[in-house]
Amino acid sequence: MKFIQSNIKHLRTLKSFSQERFADELGWTRSIVGSYEEGRSEPPIDRLIELSTYFNIPIDILVKNDLRRTKNTSFIEVGNKRVLFPVTVNDMDEDLIEIVPTKASAGYLQGYADPEYIEQLQKIKLPFLPTGTHRAFPISGDSMLPVKSGSFIVAKFIDTITDVKNGRTYIILTKDDGLVYKRVYNKIEEKDSLELHSDNKLYAPYDVKTADIMEIWEFTCCINTQEYSEEELKLSSIVNMFQELKVELKSIKGLENYDF
Repeated sequence: MKFIQSNIKHLRTLKSFSQERFADELGWTRSIVGSYEEGRSEPPIDRLIELSTYFNIPIDILVKNDLRRTKNTSFIEVGNKRVLFPVTVNDMDEDLIEIVPTKASAGYLQGYADPEYIEQLQKIKLPFLPTGTHRAFPISGDSMLPVKSGSFIVAKFIDTITDVKNGRTYIILTKDDGLVYKRVYNKIEEKDSLELHSDNKLYAPYDVKTADIMEIWEFTCCINTQEYSEEELKLSSIVNMFQELKVELKSIKGLENYDF
């Protein structure tokens, strides 16, 4: 249990609890808390369950992830459990945008909740974005024309699925399909699902059950890279394009009102 020692101390500190107060909350003794935080012993399964229940965090996250890399707001509610959502900040404690490169997008389903995976992604800050956590996702295929394959969608994380608004576009992470970019219609009350539509009418709409949805990101802007050569579209060049803003930026209003 590589991280349990630091995680217990980190989570206690987030609550501003002394070891004694924390012990009282869990029905332990202060010496037990101290022995875990100092690495002199490891909690048995029954105490791991108590920690998991108290913080509402799955046991595997408690033992496998270094929670010191996250902020308290880096946890999202999925059902009745809190799931780790890695957020990277710079030295000024400002949220940064992680760029998911095309070659790494296939592995996003396995790495989206892993701080080490998120840590290795290149990061930028775009000051014009609205408040919230954003990531940049590569687009492939022609299902969402006029957004062309090779473009990047910068999208804002949505932590409550019921906030999805009919007719807007979202990046959706699902268990079966991984990352997809679609126009979404909320069918939760009728069918406990979202209805995903392509703007290219050659592709039929389909439903995705809410239980199969891992993440939802709402479109903020589109970065069109079509005018650049393959050599220029190496990840390092994409980072520079984002930073220098020498790309075509389409606002939410501009794209959402496009006559498809």
